[in-house]
Amino acid sequence: MRQVRTALALLGATLCTLAGAALPVSPAAASTDAGPTAPAPKKLFTIQDDRIEESSGLAKSVKHQGIYWTVNDSGDTGRVFAVDATGEVKAVLRFGAKVTDVEALGVDRDGTIYIADIGDNKENRDQIEIYTIPEPATLEDESNVKYHRYDFKYPDGAHDAETLLIEPGTSQLYIVTKALKGTGAIYEAPPAPSREGTNDLTKLAAAPSGVITDGTFLPDGQRVVLRTYADVATVAWGETPNAIARGAAPLGQGETVAVGPTDNTVLVGSEGANSAVYQVQVPAKAAASTPPTGSATPKTATTPDSNSSDSGKSHNLRWIIIGAALFALIITVITFPPGRRERQDRQAENARLTGQSQPTPHRRQHS
Repeated sequence: MRQVRTALALLGATLCTLAGAALPVSPAAASTDAGPTAPAPKKLFTIQDDRIEESSGLAKSVKHQGIYWTVNDSGDTGRVFAVDATGEVKAVLRFGAKVTDVEALGVDRDGTIYIADIGDNKENRDQIEIYTIPEPATLEDESNVKYHRYDFKYPDGAHDAETLLIEPGTSQLYIVTKALKGTGAIYEAPPAPSREGTNDLTKLAAAPSGVITDGTFLPDGQRVVLRTYADVATVAWGETPNAIARGAAPLGQGETVAVGPTDNTVLVGSEGANSAVYQVQVPAKAAASTPPTGSATPKTATTPDSNSSDSGKSHNLRWIIIGAALFALIITVITFPPGRRERQDRQAENARLTGQSQPTPHRRQHS
């Protein structure tokens, strides 16, 4: 039996080797085991302008390359700042609204700036406001910029919030509330908010865990990046938004996040004077290894390379079939019932080795 087991082991190893030679591994499956390593955060600039003491929102310009819009936290007047890639303020846009607590802003695909007056630390506001102004054609200071005001209220009472999301394809608005205990929620605005009366928000889903301080849709419209005090979370958007990855981000008291200058990057910042802005990689869900798949377009059999490849595969396949046949033969020999005399000899040997009494040979009864 030892020789048989050895032969089986050798045969199994040979079959595995031949099978491995016959089945190539796809590069995609082979490269996802370790997972990609995200690059380290890169400091892009520092906002050193004395007028920006508490940057509480950040949004990438649509009309001006390399420009980001930012706003101050509560206590400021109605104004937004255009900041370039060195942190220098290039323009200040002032609008005449009396704001309460501006906490976020965004820019839609048409170049409309949304200023979200949605902060409510005491959770006692009857309604919140979002103001819109157009991005200017040229970057220069402007006073008395024409604006529109939209009023909103929650269906379940007042909430504090610091996050405004604008869906890239439709300009649909969402607000994500901030919860110091438990989790916040995602609320959806009407598809076409009215400037007359108060618009009712609709609760869409629970927000991911963490104290959420800002957020942005990525350009694909399929993912959202949410900022917390400690990290950034990538959310797969849909009927039920779901956090699929999280990644550490620099800076304490993280306050802002905006679409980055390159694909799959975002900018993150913090409040306070001389606040630094970093570029970080969007957290990505680890790719799972997938079984190799055949090519969607079969190769033409008349090309020399495909003939050589097919010949090699056929050669390996023949050896696999031969090996399988030998394996089946050995299994058949092992499992086929032995003769009566061989079975009795084996039983007697087992009894001798274990110290048991030897079995009495079975005798056929004659009638």
